[in-house]
Amino acid sequence: MSDLTPPEVWMARALQLGERGRMTTHPNPRVGCVIVRDDKVVGEGFHQRAGEAHAEVHALAAAGELARGAEMFVTLEPCSHHGRTPPCADAVIAAGLRKVWVAMQDPNPEVAGRGIERLRAAGIEVEVGMMQAAAEQLNRGFVKRMRAQRPWVTLKLAASFDGRTAMASGESQWITAEPARADVHRLRAEAGAVLTGIGTVLQDDPQLSVRGLLQSCRQPDRIVLDSRARAPLDARVWSPGARRFWIVGQEPVACPAEVKPLQVSIQDGRLCLDAVLTTLAAAQINEILVEAGARLAGALLQQGCVDEIVAYVAPSLLGDDARPFVRLPGLQRLDQRIRLQWLDCRQIGPDLRIIARPIPALAAD
Repeated sequence: MSDLTPPEVWMARALQLGERGRMTTHPNPRVGCVIVRDDKVVGEGFHQRAGEAHAEVHALAAAGELARGAEMFVTLEPCSHHGRTPPCADAVIAAGLRKVWVAMQDPNPEVAGRGIERLRAAGIEVEVGMMQAAAEQLNRGFVKRMRAQRPWVTLKLAASFDGRTAMASGESQWITAEPARADVHRLRAEAGAVLTGIGTVLQDDPQLSVRGLLQSCRQPDRIVLDSRARAPLDARVWSPGARRFWIVGQEPVACPAEVKPLQVSIQDGRLCLDAVLTTLAAAQINEILVEAGARLAGALLQQGCVDEIVAYVAPSLLGDDARPFVRLPGLQRLDQRIRLQWLDCRQIGPDLRIIARPIPALAAD
């Protein structure tokens, strides 16, 4: 039996490295790379920021001449096109690698197997598909944008044990405790953008920014859905520090500085959510964190726009008159219910964090 380390160990390390770019690479994918020679790591790296060197370039620089004849483990197919940086496939070929293990083919149509073809044409052995599911999970937003032309949508909810998000008066600060709120800032830092509706802007005047210990990270884009362009020009959501998108059904009379109004179609008096998501994907947004009121949250769920729910549940009861988790009008029968798949549940401070995924109607039948 060989004493060599199983290749899965090196790919797992590459995936760990890719995780380091979770808050910084948007809109680029998160990628990690490890170079192994004589069963030892001689170079490793990860993509740190859009516009900067890719993971393969960092790993090759660390390996130097030791890369010649070595094996590379990379979580995403090396690129073959000129973007803001030169093609990584060319750098891999020039370094003289013997073999490249690729977790997944790049879903970007500009690459889509061309990088792999270029490596093989240069005489490099290429193995594709090791730990592919983990690699796709690492870049689920990028993968969905490339394959479906829509971002990955995570709906964040915070409520009492009886499913209430605020008192009837609107009072809601704070239902959950500080550890849960800090975890929300982590979600914002990892998201490409944070989205809310005009009702939340008018009621709460949120910032939707990353604060606390993570405030030095890249700030997510901010998106407001506002069919009648009613958002105040001095709302805190328009503060500088990130791209800001005002999704409207009619052109606003005036617009805050550097805020981009995007007009989409109206459906039944409301913004067409399919058109909203397609428009935001075209703006190179991979992942959206929704922090909105019960009406918009319910509409997104009922129209099948939500990929995942992250719910923070506080150990308290607010009563019948308090505002609900989500509004789901029209549900009259049990077979109309929105079914969920539990993915994770853990305690965050005194609160619970539950992660669930809506089950598509056809799959639930």
